[in-house]
Amino acid sequence: MDRHHYETFEKFGNDTFIIHLDNGRGFGKHSHDELSILVPVIQCCRVRKSTYLRLQLLAKEEYQLSSLMEESLIRDRLSPVLLQRHLQAMDRRLRRVLQVLAGCIEKEGYGNVVDEDLVGNTATHRSPGHR
Repeated sequence: MDRHHYETFEKFGNDTFIIHLDNGRGFGKHSHDELSILVPVIQCCRVRKSTYLRLQLLAKEEYQLSSLMEESLIRDRLSPVLLQRHLQAMDRRLRRVLQVLAGCIEKEGYGNVVDEDLVGNTATHRSPGHR
């Protein structure tokens, strides 16, 4: 379970409340990707260009999300914070997000999916067709 699930006590009937349990699995199970989290992206097919470009960058070998995360956590007193399997899961999940966005772009067109939020920053950010 993750933060998208919750528990209640049925013993109290309708006089109950939500209990949010922090089970320390903020990164979830490394072997299970909760695809329901992608439903808003699948339904809306919208993303800011700055976010889209950052996701693409983190999918590149030289800026790989797992490597950057591992490097940023290496000095933590609780190191290792994440096991290698969780780091690999982050890369796999990132690829899945990019696949969903690619499907949206194929279906709706780049201009209808990627929202231009980088006006004035064209020197450092270019659309995928200009790389």
